[in-house]
Amino acid sequence: MLNTKNKNKRIESTKKYIDELSEQYSKLNIVRVDLSYRKPYSDKMTLEDANRDLNHMFNNMRSKPSIFKDKVGYICKREYTKDKGVHFHAIIIYDGQKVQKDAFKGTQIGEYWEQTTKEKGTYHNCNLKTYERHGIGILDYKDREKRKILDEDVIAYLCKDEQGIEPIKTNKKDRAFTRGIISKRKGNMGRPRGENSE
Repeated sequence: MLNTKNKNKRIESTKKYIDELSEQYSKLNIVRVDLSYRKPYSDKMTLEDANRDLNHMFNNMRSKPSIFKDKVGYICKREYTKDKGVHFHAIIIYDGQKVQKDAFKGTQIGEYWEQTTKEKGTYHNCNLKTYERHGIGILDYKDREKRKILDEDVIAYLCKDEQGIEPIKTNKKDRAFTRGIISKRKGNMGRPRGENSE
């Protein structure tokens, strides 16, 4: 189990990751999709098999520009419950100046997950849902209120550890939580300024 100190460290480092992306892009498009498996496949799916599917999807991103072009980052939390088996809470982050349709992107990602898993997989597109506190979708770097909701409701949820992968881990190197690495932009290192930017 993740202790409180490590959980808080994970939350803070993830917030810093979003900070660094916001330094490079004036708008981010936060697309959250839950990826899982249909019954009866979910009952038999090992963490190794599920990671293979996820890695296959991530590794093929360059060959699917219609879905993943202008992706600038990602966050992924692996979880396991007896009811759902292995599943993933994924956030795919796009350059919000170039990709505006968050719900459409969520559906594209989910359908590609189904294709990757040969229809054994299923998905839930969180961007189709209307939340009272809406922390996903387009995030302008100046929108402190929405960023606060993202931090408190979305990032904090992903960083929890109540449904970790400990019961099914076979390799001590398996990690429940992963995210992208910031790649420095060539040339001007600051965020590109859109028409709505100051």
